[in-house]
Amino acid sequence: MNKKLLLVGALFGFLAVAIGAFGAHGLEGKITAARIITFGTGVDYQFYHTFAIFIAVGLAAYFKDDFFLRAGLLFAIGILFFSGSLYLLATRTYLGIESWSKIIGPITPIGGLFFMAGWGILLYGILRK
Repeated sequence: MNKKLLLVGALFGFLAVAIGAFGAHGLEGKITAARIITFGTGVDYQFYHTFAIFIAVGLAAYFKDDFFLRAGLLFAIGILFFSGSLYLLATRTYLGIESWSKIIGPITPIGGLFFMAGWGILLYGILRK
């Protein structure tokens, strides 16, 4: 499980760089400045939680307790929901999916809840050691 989660973290890190570069260079002039900021927020949170995945794996190895891997999994799901939905919301007009806004919009805070749950698992796991 550790190796799989490390691979997921590496993939999300790679994608954060690629998606961030696309947002900074490929979307300029194609979406509004406000939506570029929204897109950038998705990239930022993807990066933060990519590092959090590595922290969770490191804590699992340090404490020899796979409990911490649950946090890494929650961070990965949070990236998909939170950052993924922000990418879609920011580019919805460009992608021609404007009508999806009512579906995509509520997914963002669900992703945030996954992030919070992951941090809560880390907190609990550290406190119980």
